[in-house]
Amino acid sequence: MALPLLNYSPSSQNPRVEGYDVGGDEQARTFSTDDLLDATDMDALIEAAYRQIFFHAFKWDREAFLESQLRNGQINVRDFIRGLLLSKTFYNSFYEKNNNYRFVEHCVERVLGRRVYSEREKIAWSIVVATKGIQGFVDELLDSEEYISNFGFNTVPYQRRRVLASREEGEMPTNLKLPRYDEYYRSILGFPQSIWQSQVRRFVPQDKRPSAGNPQLFLDMARKIQPNSKAPARVTTADINIATTVPYRQVAS
Repeated sequence: MALPLLNYSPSSQNPRVEGYDVGGDEQARTFSTDDLLDATDMDALIEAAYRQIFFHAFKWDREAFLESQLRNGQINVRDFIRGLLLSKTFYNSFYEKNNNYRFVEHCVERVLGRRVYSEREKIAWSIVVATKGIQGFVDELLDSEEYISNFGFNTVPYQRRRVLASREEGEMPTNLKLPRYDEYYRSILGFPQSIWQSQVRRFVPQDKRPSAGNPQLFLDMARKIQPNSKAPARVTTADINIATTVPYRQVAS
């Protein structure tokens, strides 16, 4: 029997404050299927979804089947987000690299567009992960009243009210505040490594590297060659018998 969600009190964060500022370039851009005008808008929406959930999707990480369903209207944006959260890429990149508490932080930031309210909220959602699994946890997040009221079924989630008009600097973006690896895995992998700094200093731009056939590419090979031939013996002109050594050529009469 699954345990009910533990009660927690919402704290007063920026997303819970009503906004009165005028929208501009610094405000979050929303992507919704309600505003699509052509195929390029759908491409931008899909990229925004990958960026919100994965931060960056390589060709290997893309979900071609989900993209096809979304383009053909078989699923909505919320179902597309659900598929990304339950994908192998998200499982390997976030769930396996973190404990349940940090995994909850990642999901709340990416799905609900805000920070977790408190440690009690992390514990509450961690209990859901432990009792219902990842799929049950994702379903509860996407079916929550908070998600539906802010993003509905057709809008890609985004970091809500990151910039406030009364502050010079907004909140730190999710992907910078919550790196994919937690401290435990960073220590195993040896992050950060000071040797990286020396590697960066020795970096040579592509346009300054020697091209194929350049003699500079063969300098190391040439330096390794050690010829074993002996120097020729020195002979003075006094030791040469010109009469016998120099051939005599007769001129025909």
